[in-house]
Amino acid sequence: MMAIVVYALLSWFPGAYQTKLGQLLGAIVEPFQRWFNFATIGMIGFAPLVAIFVLGIVRSGLVYLEQIIFRLMAM
Repeated sequence: MMAIVVYALLSWFPGAYQTKLGQLLGAIVEPFQRWFNFATIGMIGFAPLVAIFVLGIVRSGLVYLEQIIFRLMAM
């Protein structure tokens, strides 16, 4: 999630995507964020927000699944 936030903040600085950090984050974030490119209104893209929201849901689901597994193992 932090990589997505930093990558989104790089858009505020001209040429930041061409730096080593920008290229590294682009290689990590872009393949996942591309799934959510439909989330645009005008020239404003909400793909980072949707990606973070989806990652939060997945993380919550994995924590819930982990709790269920540990409860079953404790029986």
